Amino acid sequence: MRIVLFLLDTLFFILVAAALLRGWMNTRRLRMSQQPGPFVIAITDWIVRPMRRWLPRTWAQANTDWGSLLSAVLLALAYAGLVSMLSGTTVSYVVGVPLLALHFLLRTVLQGLMVLLLGYALLSWVQPMSPALGLLGRLLEPLLAPLRRLIPTVGGVDLSVLVLLIVLQVGLMVLG
Repeated sequence: MRIVLFLLDTLFFILVAAALLRGWMNTRRLRMSQQPGPFVIAITDWIVRPMRRWLPRTWAQANTDWGSLLSAVLLALAYAGLVSMLSGTTVSYVVGVPLLALHFLLRTVLQGLMVLLLGYALLSWVQPMSPALGLLGRLLEPLLAPLRRLIPTVGGVDLSVLVLLIVLQVGLMVLG
């Protein structure tokens, strides 16, 4: 049973993270023609397109990609429902499933940000002129800019990425 739950967790992590990344990339007005845009679109189109058609037109004109974000929430609820059924727990479906979905969604956000930050840090050292570094920089700038104002560079090294990684890790510990 642990293997099934692990595989389910991995599958839904990828789907929810892709939906969240799609929403974030669209909100930040990033081109979806370069990676990870095509990958994210390929694995989330089946749920995001119908969601966008279902949403009111006024939501489609907002600066936030509500179709992608609501798709991530629905996927997290599906994950929580499946895990509750498979684990055989007698949790209240009215309270337990939404709480488990919220926990999964928050964990996915924190872990996804850690992956993006690690990729950003590695590329900044190994391949600083990479187009992927520019994309990651635009995605992470809203989170890193406030820290960069508070934390000075030390010896030419930007420590804001390290500080944000530590904050995210603490967040995962609190969440766990």
